[in-house]
Amino acid sequence: MTELSDRPSSTVTPVRPPRAVAEEYTAIQDAFARCRRYRKEHRLYGVVDASLGRIMLEVGAVGAVVMPASLGEHVRDLIGARGPLGPIIAHPRSGRWTFLTGPTDNSYLDIALFSDLFRVCASVAQPGSRIVLPSPSDEHGGYRCWVAAPQRDYRPGLAEVVAATRACAAPAAKVSAAE
Repeated sequence: MTELSDRPSSTVTPVRPPRAVAEEYTAIQDAFARCRRYRKEHRLYGVVDASLGRIMLEVGAVGAVVMPASLGEHVRDLIGARGPLGPIIAHPRSGRWTFLTGPTDNSYLDIALFSDLFRVCASVAQPGSRIVLPSPSDEHGGYRCWVAAPQRDYRPGLAEVVAATRACAAPAAKVSAAE
């Protein structure tokens, strides 16, 4: 038989100040409003992870190519010289950029493409993976922001971004091979 102790429990549930709860609620509501705007104006059908206040977008109808920011600047310039820019997300703390593209395809299975991108620390997001779109709290905290905001529902083709990435990576590969 077990005895119940008269001593109070040693576990204490922390109490959050009302102001913190209100700020958290506001941040989540702002994320929902931003997510609705992404859906309505840009056909980016994300969902809000209410526990984190992040806007998540599943790769499929929208593809993505992720790369270091330094390479991303060159890719942005090359694509921008040819025509309109598609949405580009910066991740300042990790020094990476994500280019949103048209629908993904099976190119992520191409071993030659994989190795070309791997050499420059870039990758094609696999179907079913998730991308985090900039939310108001991300932008204020410096986690994610738009380098090139979405323009209506325009996104460059996945093949176009991959070709530009390979073209911009080629000089870097030649320099490292020469060393």
